[in-house]
Amino acid sequence: MVGNTYYMTRREPKSITEKLKAAIADAIENGESYKSLERETGVLRQSLMKFMKGETSLRLDIADKLADYFELSLQNKRET
Repeated sequence: MVGNTYYMTRREPKSITEKLKAAIADAIENGESYKSLERETGVLRQSLMKFMKGETSLRLDIADKLADYFELSLQNKRET
């Protein structure tokens, strides 16, 4: 179809898991290695790789380390 352009945009990650995976994927795409992520966060690269493949989930303490490294935080959507 000449003249028609279609754009695909990345949807905003919703869950904590999606946000962590997006942050790790962005780091890898920007040249950071799993080995350097391991060195910087203390999270084993094998754990990171299995998490990214969907083979395993992360314990909360590990998710906390990654969230700190990537400067991610939870936001309360409820109005109090």
